Amino acid sequence: MSEHGKPPMGLVRKLPSGTALGGPGKTHCPSCLALFKAPRLLPCLHTVCTQCLEQLEPFSVVDIRGGDSDSSSEGSMFQELKPRSVQPQTGILCPVCDAQVDLPVGGVKALTLDHLAMNDVMLESLRGEGQGLVCDLCSDREVEKRCQTCKANLCHFCCQAHRRQKKTASHTMVDLKDLKGSSGIGRPILCAAHPAEELRLFCELCDQPVCRDCVVGEHREHPCDFTSNVIHKHGDSVRQLLKGTQPHVEALEEALAQIRGLNSALQERVEAVAADVQAFSEGYIKAIEEHRDKLLKQLADIRVQKENSLQLQKAQLEQLLADMRTGVEFTEHLLASGSDLEVLITKGVVVERLRKLNKVEYSARPGVNDKICFFPQEKAGQCRGYEVYGAINTKEVDPAKCVLQGEDLHRAREKQTASFTLLCKDSAGESMGRGGDDIHVAVVPKDKKDSSAVRTVVQDNKDGTYYVSYTPKEPGLYTVWVCVKEQHVQGSPFTVTVRRKHRPHPGVFHCCTFCSSGGQKTARCACGGTMPGKEDSHYPLGAGNQVAAPPLLPAARLRMSRMSLGSRGCVYRGPTALKFH
Repeated sequence: MSEHGKPPMGLVRKLPSGTALGGPGKTHCPSCLALFKAPRLLPCLHTVCTQCLEQLEPFSVVDIRGGDSDSSSEGSMFQELKPRSVQPQTGILCPVCDAQVDLPVGGVKALTLDHLAMNDVMLESLRGEGQGLVCDLCSDREVEKRCQTCKANLCHFCCQAHRRQKKTASHTMVDLKDLKGSSGIGRPILCAAHPAEELRLFCELCDQPVCRDCVVGEHREHPCDFTSNVIHKHGDSVRQLLKGTQPHVEALEEALAQIRGLNSALQERVEAVAADVQAFSEGYIKAIEEHRDKLLKQLADIRVQKENSLQLQKAQLEQLLADMRTGVEFTEHLLASGSDLEVLITKGVVVERLRKLNKVEYSARPGVNDKICFFPQEKAGQCRGYEVYGAINTKEVDPAKCVLQGEDLHRAREKQTASFTLLCKDSAGESMGRGGDDIHVAVVPKDKKDSSAVRTVVQDNKDGTYYVSYTPKEPGLYTVWVCVKEQHVQGSPFTVTVRRKHRPHPGVFHCCTFCSSGGQKTARCACGGTMPGKEDSHYPLGAGNQVAAPPLLPAARLRMSRMSLGSRGCVYRGPTALKFH
């Protein structure tokens, strides 16, 4: 065993096969399989006898995670980064989940006592399922009654003495057999610093239960209140954490179900492809048989690779699910069966564990798929001098690697067809070389909520490229979505500016542009308006605007290099231009 590391896995004590991982209401130690004796709650929320923990072989570790150390049973993919500060510590491994437990200064006995487990042991003994209880006072005779006021189990002799004393004569005594269906029979929890006093108060500043002597001593002037008054606030915080943890359990269960289903589908798919390969290869003699064997070996390698990936992800998710279930089951049992004081005592460990579990990142989707296809018409080269066909393809389109090309990607004209091309590629950036992918394209007006989406046409070119075309009916800004397998491709979504088919005239009609050009029909106003023809004395300008042509003035014959036509933004560049309103 190294000085600064965990002991070798061969030296770690393992549980007997079939041992349960524990759950609410458990009464037997998962290590010694006997009834709990002074059970301790570990940071991973597993409970083990104090004696069993003391028998585990400790090891030295260098804690680089900061001040508040905690155990973790997650793998490398679930590790959290914390500020580095070297602190030598002693640790042990949880005998249930192999999680590292960093021991506090006081060692194993400084770990939190699991009062819930102690109550469960007592309940099992009352029901006749465990060992007999002995009197809490004389520790000699079997228990007959229980004092509900003192919460003490008494034999017949001590019970009579209890009733004869003046201070305890009015206490309520209950037969032990009447408590078999009860859950609140735990013993009073006494203060470690003042063993004669019961923990009834809670220090908000120190976040721990205290007794009356603690309040007037170490916790003087600290905000303290009765446990019954503060349990609602602290219990609600634990419930909120539990509420955030439970969906993760459901998601993990669903993810594992998907993996199990996909594993079965993968096997079925492999068998189906193998059958296709077998049928295709029967037409050839030795050359085809050799080619068939090569294909089957390739398929087996693909299956092993995918199954290994699935098994690895499955193992990681199962471990995380086991940790989540342990946290949820223990917290549910604590909130349902624990007393106010028991909830407050255990709260710190539970809150820390649930917070840590809630921060773990995981993928709810399987890491691989059953994308295995056989293409019988694809050339596979020569085998024994014969041209053979048939290849197995596992290439899958990667939306992040797909490329959009075309001049109309970001601009278009109303009532004119715009188009662009989608190039589908795999994760390695290579062209798919074939079609058949699930392509979805949507062109939606960006600034007009009442307008409907523009109809799009996607043409599969059967070579890994797709020709997309659409015709916008109105000018404006449009958002274009291009998705493959319900995922956006690279550059999607993007914005397209749709302009008018003909540029409208801004309002000041420059009819003399035509006159000053000597009657040329190709004359163009600086604003973009044109005069395509002459009809009597009216000339259409721009988007159909007309104005009466005035008589040719001497000033129209002047040569001017540039003339501003007011604040409407029209500038004529060329022969003389006069403006008329």
